[in-house]
Amino acid sequence: MLNRLLHSNYFRAFMIFFLFLVTILSSVAQIRKQLNFNQDWFFKLDSTQSYLNDSLFSKWRRLDLPHDWSIEMNFDNHSPASSGGGYLSGGIGWYKKEFTLPDKDKGQLVFVEFEGVYEQSEVWINGHSVGKRPNGFIGFSYDLTDYMLWEGKKNVITVKVDNSKQPNTRFYSGSGIYRPVQLVIRNPISVGYHGTFVKSLHVDSQKADVQLQVTVDNKYRKIENIQIRSSVFSPQGVQVLSFKQGLKLLGNENSLFSKEITLDHPKLWDMDTPQQYKFVVEILKGDQVLDRHETKFGLRSFIFDKDQGFMINGRHLKIRGVCMHSDLGALGMAFNKSAALRQLKIMKDMGVNGIRTSHNPASEQFLDLCDSLGFIVMNETFDVWKFKKNPYDYHLYWDNWFRRDFEDHIKRDRNHPSLFIWCLGNEAQEQWHSKADGMRIPKILASLVDSLDGTRPTTIANNEMSKNNPVLMSEAIDLVGYNYNHQKWSTFHEDHPGKKLIVTESTSALASRGQYDLLSVDSMSIWPERWDIPFNGGNTDKNISAYDHVHAPWGSNHQTSLRVFEQNDFISGMFVWTGFDYLGEPTPYLWPARSSYFGIVDLAGYPKDVYYLYQSVWSDKTVLHILPHWNWKQNDHVDVVVYFNQADRVDLYLNNRKIGEQFKSVDRYDAVFKGIPFEPGELKAISYLHGKEVKTCTVVTAKPAYKIKLTLEQNNLKLDENELAFAQATVVDQEGNLVPMATNEVEFSILGRDGEIVATDNGSTTDHTSFQSTKRRTFNGKSLAIVKGSKKGICRLIAKSKGLVSDQVEINFR
Repeated sequence: MLNRLLHSNYFRAFMIFFLFLVTILSSVAQIRKQLNFNQDWFFKLDSTQSYLNDSLFSKWRRLDLPHDWSIEMNFDNHSPASSGGGYLSGGIGWYKKEFTLPDKDKGQLVFVEFEGVYEQSEVWINGHSVGKRPNGFIGFSYDLTDYMLWEGKKNVITVKVDNSKQPNTRFYSGSGIYRPVQLVIRNPISVGYHGTFVKSLHVDSQKADVQLQVTVDNKYRKIENIQIRSSVFSPQGVQVLSFKQGLKLLGNENSLFSKEITLDHPKLWDMDTPQQYKFVVEILKGDQVLDRHETKFGLRSFIFDKDQGFMINGRHLKIRGVCMHSDLGALGMAFNKSAALRQLKIMKDMGVNGIRTSHNPASEQFLDLCDSLGFIVMNETFDVWKFKKNPYDYHLYWDNWFRRDFEDHIKRDRNHPSLFIWCLGNEAQEQWHSKADGMRIPKILASLVDSLDGTRPTTIANNEMSKNNPVLMSEAIDLVGYNYNHQKWSTFHEDHPGKKLIVTESTSALASRGQYDLLSVDSMSIWPERWDIPFNGGNTDKNISAYDHVHAPWGSNHQTSLRVFEQNDFISGMFVWTGFDYLGEPTPYLWPARSSYFGIVDLAGYPKDVYYLYQSVWSDKTVLHILPHWNWKQNDHVDVVVYFNQADRVDLYLNNRKIGEQFKSVDRYDAVFKGIPFEPGELKAISYLHGKEVKTCTVVTAKPAYKIKLTLEQNNLKLDENELAFAQATVVDQEGNLVPMATNEVEFSILGRDGEIVATDNGSTTDHTSFQSTKRRTFNGKSLAIVKGSKKGICRLIAKSKGLVSDQVEINFR
């Protein structure tokens, strides 16, 4: 009977199905795995000894990445990081993680990929060093395969981070593994690290000629014959192209596969329609899929013209941009996608369409967000070349590392459709100190861009306008980059015939949110008098008036640079310094100031008044904004400023009594009503277009503080994506009006164990309270709590303040 069963048709059919299933499963098992490697690390901060062989690390602090240990430290006037680093020290930190992999992955390649470790990192696996990297902003990958343990044995990865030699930057850098980490398991024959490039050759509304490039690694010693199966999917997910082609791989070599394709009637990536295609490449050996890799890309055409400036997809567009540092305020450098998205949305609502990643590479996920939101990115790699700006900065590593660092940066980012410009350096000291290097370095860097990308122009941010500046006059650079020097923008064509201009950095105006000095709005203060002269003036509280009448000596107030930029079409773009306040560089002050005053938005994410100036010029929103507040003393005379658009006239009323009108002027972007005698009540502005009312805005005299009002910026947050809740706490009177100068201490708490307050802030540049504190004084009536969910469900945040009515909000983590 058994014999009959073995020869039965049922048995043969079963065996065929079984073998087919085994083939499918074995094929699937070979495809790459990209594992989140951010959870369950152990950390120890200690600069005194080595912990490479420490096996008792389970007693260390347990945490998840990304992590910035400097943001957890106390502000210290004597910190070696100094004012540039926000008086937050570094040191040496050790990270360890224990993990196992299933035996079915044995024979595969195992890589660990770090997106950013600041700085001087070294990585070991099971006690074996796999690499060092001095640059804290460049991502890197290490092959762990040869030292992996299998058969259920535990592997230990160790990372040493040395940020003890300071100062090493001019701004806050943070310390630690501050960007995501992943473990990648892939076949010995697979797509290499950053191994794909979708290169646009020609794009218009009728067709797009594209070159697909794939670098394939063969870690076997022998020649291998494989097939590349390529597919392209539209922004709507429809497959629009597919083909297969053979490739011969030499042993222990990397091979480049290249194929030109044409896509008819492409969906173009643009500011308002940032549509992206997907390129899927599969490596086949026979019927087995060895690897599968996806790459997003966008199709758009653009040019920079010496007379017309910037054009995208056939239309003229001003690049209205801001410079952005990588820190996320109270979160420090520890990257969080939802916090970065919050910043970008605030900028987008202001009318910004351009971001400069000053002065080093941003996170990959930050660029992903720029891709999806429709920003034009100026991607910057270096703040320092061979000549130093600080004793321990990148100049120490330039000769040995710049080429590898820059090549890795180009390969990582070149598929991002938001990337339009490569900025090769910022205010390089070679402008003054080395004519030979100033001529040589731009040529080398530009040639690397051309060889590895070739689709985007290069620029350098210069702050020395002399024709003796070898960096400024380099013929290797496509766009002449000006930092500041707004007086010279209009004469650019006379100074640089036939060249194209982009303003890589502008303005450097100074302000504290909600702070106003009773000086004429027309009075202009330059703080400090000169960059190399210590500043001993200003206000005793270290706050700066928000009237847009204080700026650094190298820049201007906002209106001045904005007006020159908007009136000259040939200026392709301008990047204002800066979109947000950032940690460190508290010009013009030193201690106790510990963060910048340059931002259009403060460190907590609250707009300063000039935000509405830009919004009125750069956006389609109907804007009417009054400053200052209306809580003054008897006999005070106050200058009132109104930012408005889509109107030709604005009238101002005090307690329903008309006190003046102003018409739109080509010389100003505001209306100014000078010396208004203060009286308590309501200040009201009404804008008109051709006599028809457009919008009304009021500011009232607030009564005494009565309540803490909590407002969630966004609810229904994704727990598994580490989305954070941002809760605004505002001191209001009984009518719900902001109390503009309130400094009440607010205590935040979570009811139950469903969430965690990860940081608080208030936008003050001089507040030395730890960002991890759950108590925070309001600065000019506002503070902020940042909440992380612990589990799915409702998390209740409570805000209390002595003598005031408390408030609470429910946060839904799903």
